[in-house]
Amino acid sequence: MIFTIIGITLAAFIGFGLYKASGLKSIQIVKTVTIKGSRQEVFDMVKYLKNFPKWSPFLVQDPSQKYEVKGIDGTIGAQYHWSGNKGKDLGFQEIVKIEEQKFVGMKCDIQKPFVAKPIFDYSFSETANGIEVKQDFKVESGLVEAFFMWLFGAKAGMEKMNQQGLDLLKKVVEK
Repeated sequence: MIFTIIGITLAAFIGFGLYKASGLKSIQIVKTVTIKGSRQEVFDMVKYLKNFPKWSPFLVQDPSQKYEVKGIDGTIGAQYHWSGNKGKDLGFQEIVKIEEQKFVGMKCDIQKPFVAKPIFDYSFSETANGIEVKQDFKVESGLVEAFFMWLFGAKAGMEKMNQQGLDLLKKVVEK
């Protein structure tokens, strides 16, 4: 009798989790920040990968992270490679599109601690209060990966990390 109850409870939990996970197979997170600075200064802080360590939320979490820029920085094809968390984090991001002072598109190739290929698109526009930077983050995953993202609340963590990065970008430019 007790095993039947445990089995039904476990099946219900997994069923509910898979239902919730189906909504996480495709995640899009859009964040914005308004920065007091010139459009060129704000744009260059994102376009040139050598600047990323100045506003990287990942370096805040792991200051010992190793990184290297490959290719011609600030151009399509330039890559920012990282290795951190004592070898447990590994990947790179690559610039795939640039519209001068308007847009920078990047794709990531995360190899550890999990495999993912998110996309980060940054748009820049002038407002009365400064330069608005819009970050549009997208990632696709399978149902099993989405289940674990649901189980561990990964989307909330991603949202927090993305906002932290934009807040650091603002802080660095306005310094």
